[in-house]
Amino acid sequence: MPQSRIAVVTGASSGIGAATARQLATAGYRVVLTARRKDRIEALAEEINATGGQATAYPLDVTDRTAVDEFATAFKTIGVLVNNAGGALGLDPVATGDPADWRQMYETNVIGTLNLTQALLPKLIASGDGTVVVVSSTAGHGTYEGGAGYVAAKHGAHVLAETLRLEILGEPVRVIEVAPGLVKTDEFALTRFGGDEARAAKVYEGVPDPLTADDVADTITWAVTRPSHVNIDLLVVRPRAQASNTKVIRELSE
Repeated sequence: MPQSRIAVVTGASSGIGAATARQLATAGYRVVLTARRKDRIEALAEEINATGGQATAYPLDVTDRTAVDEFATAFKTIGVLVNNAGGALGLDPVATGDPADWRQMYETNVIGTLNLTQALLPKLIASGDGTVVVVSSTAGHGTYEGGAGYVAAKHGAHVLAETLRLEILGEPVRVIEVAPGLVKTDEFALTRFGGDEARAAKVYEGVPDPLTADDVADTITWAVTRPSHVNIDLLVVRPRAQASNTKVIRELSE
């Protein structure tokens, strides 16, 4: 059965999601952009269409299962699902972390991924050649102080991908996990620190050449466009300046 050229990208309103949508469109996919911010994804769809690609915007909250199920009815088959929606909130220790933040991170990073994967898995199988991508994080493979809530959520996303791969063995669907390290985007750290620009800037202060959204999107697109029999189970990608979640080169002026 021929591969479907439809690729659904969640969290496509900015950062890695938007960059991935652009690159998959360039690779020949008709991309379906989902995110809560309708204006952002509509503008991106217009940009992609204007440059010769094919894109459709669909406002969606991945944590709303009813809305996700309704979204899934629009498709008979899809070729690629990129579970990118997620994010971090706060950098508080376990002793004082806000349970509401932990809950929101789990709902977005894990339950959101579960919702889309469950709703679209039959469509991926029906394509005869489907791919599920889970964009996790190096936080899903190691911890750091102040990061327990986000780390727990990304460990959950990692385990979801790993388990799904075991459970659907034999079906014509690959499960790929891409785990980025330090990526400098316009919104990730800013969201984490509630809009505090000074605190967000310190995350990247002095780091020579952190990853960009385009770097990660290029990695995702490369993994997706491998031959059908090649499954990139797990790809960890960091900038050269980062050796682990806690060991980063910073060139600070005196």
